[in-house]
Amino acid sequence: MSQFALMGLGEWWPILIIVVLLFGAKKLPDLARSLGSSVNEFKKGAAEGAKDDKGTTEVRTPNRPHNGKDF
Repeated sequence: MSQFALMGLGEWWPILIIVVLLFGAKKLPDLARSLGSSVNEFKKGAAEGAKDDKGTTEVRTPNRPHNGKDF
């Protein structure tokens, strides 16, 4: 389980105050929007990668005679 899921409301307040002081209240909606779109793009890419990998689970090995030497 992620450690962020174990954080209570008391632990999030100092982080929120620091973020507001660093970025300012006017930039927070833009920051949250760009973070959300980045997460959505990541999820979309992960889903496409999983879909592409479904058909390529077969591993092919070349037919070479084994001469007893390990490389």
